[in-house]
Amino acid sequence: MTVWLEVVGEKWRVELPAEFGAGMECSVDGRPIVADVRVLQAGVLSLLIDGRQYRCVLDGNGVVIGGRRFEFEVADPRSLQGRRGAGAGTDGPRPVKAPMPGRMVRVLVEVGDAVEEGQALVVIEAMKMQNELKSPKTGRVARIAVAVGDAVGSGDVLVVVE
Repeated sequence: MTVWLEVVGEKWRVELPAEFGAGMECSVDGRPIVADVRVLQAGVLSLLIDGRQYRCVLDGNGVVIGGRRFEFEVADPRSLQGRRGAGAGTDGPRPVKAPMPGRMVRVLVEVGDAVEEGQALVVIEAMKMQNELKSPKTGRVARIAVAVGDAVGSGDVLVVVE
């Protein structure tokens, strides 16, 4: 699988195998990397790369590695949005999806509210951590698909912004 990973404004082409495990061969911008990847629990990975171990905790649109948080965005080039290029995709409705399974702890907007790009919309609790999910664009809240206390699965649509 090929994905584009954007971290702190830099985009990298990442090639990943279908399954994680020991001796996983992948590449970052054509540079081969062999990693031992273990899923410790939902949203927590242990990586062993070049003899160094990393504990990675997924945190909404970021990952915490060694106590430092890095924000990222994954763009799947097979998706229509990935083919549009940078800055595109602001037309039409945009869903905000749960990055991992969890429980809704706050809904910060109502249907019809005007929102700015980057404005917090909902707060989800996963792995004893709370994550604010933000608006992908400036627009209006068209739909709220969750309520406080709801259990959500990875990829579930939580809010739609038009």
